[in-house]
Parts: sequence; C-alpha cells; structure tokens
Amino acid sequence: MLNQSILVGRIVKDPEVRETENGNKVTNITLAVQRPYKNINGEYDTDFISCVLWKGVAESTAEYCKKGDLIGIRGRIQTRVNETDEVRHNLMEVVAERVTFLSSKREDEAE
Repeated sequence: MLNQSILVGRIVKDPEVRETENGNKVTNITLAVQRPYKNINGEYDTDFISCVLWKGVAESTAEYCKKGDLIGIRGRIQTRVNETDEVRHNLMEVVAERVTFLSSKREDEAE
C-alpha cells in the first residue's frame, strides 16, 4: 500500500515551533494550494491543507519561512480524532517528511 502526497503552495501564517511533553519539536502550518483548473466563474479555487512538521523539518521551516512563502511538501496523509465538548471531529492532515523552500514572498515583491 502507498500513502504519499506532494503539495506545492503558499504558507498561510508564519510557522511557530512548539515543544511536546516528551521534547519533540512540532509546527502546524496551513498550505494554500491552488487547484489546476478554473471553476464555473472562470476563477481558480484554493484548498487550504493542514500540515504537521516534526523535529528538524519543523525547526528549519520556522527559521527560514514566513507567511506567503512558496514551499513544496512531500509527506503522508494522516487522520486523527479530536474530541472537544463531547463532540468527535475526524481531522485529516499531511505529515511532512520533506519540505523544499521554493521562493520567498519578499523576493517576489522586490521584482
């Protein structure tokens, strides 16, 4: 069986590294990924995909990337259950195994 995803999109919010109870570094980001086709109104829709980055991947992404930067993520899809106020929510996210820094928003604005 195979569970692999490749995404290219822009970071929605500046990444922030947190430390778990057992000392692992983690950051959660949302990636805005534009669909490759236009909708009925002639516009490109955008999907906002939740991604989890661990350890060194989390630290380097938080250090070198900001909101608006274009990155590539290779990882796997994971589901988990989040219970709040006795309501169960099934969440789907991409666990990043590798992040590639493609361009900085600041570079694009400088041109």
